[in-house]
Formats: sequence, structure tokens, C-alpha cells
Amino acid sequence: GQRRGLGAPLPQSEVADDIGMSVRWYRDLERGTTPRLDPRVLSRLADVLGLDVDERAALHFHAFGGTPYAPRPHAGDPAGLPALQQQVDRQLPRPAYVTDTRWDIVTYNSAMAEWFPWVLARDANLIRWGLTTQEAREQLVDWSRHAYIYLAMIRFAMAERPDEPGLSALLREVLQDPTCRRLWEERTCIVGNRDGHRFRLSLPHVSPGTIDVVTQVLLPAGQPGLRFVVLGSAPSSPSDD
Repeated sequence: GQRRGLGAPLPQSEVADDIGMSVRWYRDLERGTTPRLDPRVLSRLADVLGLDVDERAALHFHAFGGTPYAPRPHAGDPAGLPALQQQVDRQLPRPAYVTDTRWDIVTYNSAMAEWFPWVLARDANLIRWGLTTQEAREQLVDWSRHAYIYLAMIRFAMAERPDEPGLSALLREVLQDPTCRRLWEERTCIVGNRDGHRFRLSLPHVSPGTIDVVTQVLLPAGQPGLRFVVLGSAPSSPSDD
């Protein structure tokens, strides 16, 4: 374990003592063993390690074998999801799109297609585009920060759905890129989604200057595994005045 901000690993004996478990139990956990865990023990462990919300969720996924909710199959065609497509279209003029559990693009609105024409491809995938294409490295301002987040999202998804082969295949694909492999090995952070993230885009075909956006991520209750994402205008902060 590593306490946030100190930079040095916590002694296994200290962590085990703080959560009321044996050193052997905690050592096995660090090695990847999945012992029987009590939710109260998990909560104490998360407190000791200083885990954030997404990291706590990933710990529970590891302990209990992933999410109990299986994603429903979808047709991949917007016509197969008419109600969701209507909601996506109603976000205009804001770009909006829907992805599945491995970030394949399920549907999108016309603004999204105008901003990011790559979504028109039949095999369009957000993570693949964001991590492996030169276009993404030019359009996502401060690309390396985005790359760290995308890789952290893969970590979270693999903890949430450990038996989904598509995620492992996606990870292998992006790690073929030397830069992505280096970033993957540099950090081990975990991010559940990009809800509320603010960032800048460089899209000369849309605007001569950079575009400040904030993402809103919604999880449709009737479609477990889908993510409904809207790109809105980022509100000005006092420092922007």
C-alpha cells in the first residue's frame, strides 16, 4: 500500500494492524489473491490507503469479482436504440454520444460527427482513437493528461468486468504504442469515468481558437454498460476573468 502524498509504500504490518487483519492476509491481498472480505474490512482498508471513490469501487470489484450487473447486448445501430437516440439528438447543438463497455461508439448526434468525424467509422472506438491516433494528440490539448485518464479508465473497467475479453484485447492494442506503454507503467491510478472533467480542444474546422468543454457522463439505468456523454461549454472561473 502507499499512503497518498507520502510517496513511500506503507509497511504491510502497519496496514494489516490498522485494518485488524494479519500480515499474511494483507500480503496475499497485495499479491492478487482474492480472499473472503467483509465490507467493513474493505472500508477500513480503503481509509488506511487513502483511496478515492473510484479506487474504492475498484477494490470492491476485485474483492467480489466485478460488477453484479451484466451489460445487455445492443444492436450497434442507432435504430435499435430509438429512445436513447432521441435523447442524444436533443442535446444539440452540444456534441453527444453513447459508448459501450469497451468504448465502442454506439450512437452520436450530428454535432459530435461534425467535431469528430472519426465516429462515422463502423469500428469507431473512443479509447483507441484517443490513445493511438496522431489526430487525437493534436486535438486533445495536453494530450498526455488525457492519455493517463484513458489508461486509468481501462484499469477501472477491467476491475469492474474482469471476464470481458474485449477489454483485454483493447489494452493489448493500445499498449503496442510505445508512448502508451510508458504512461501505463508510470502510473497506476484508476478513474471510473470523465464526468465533470474540464479540458480544451483544438478543432480548427470548428473554431479558430481552443474550445473549453466539460463532460457530463450519464449511465442509462435500463442499459447497464452504456455511457451517455455530453460535451458542454465549460463555465468561466474567476481566474478566467
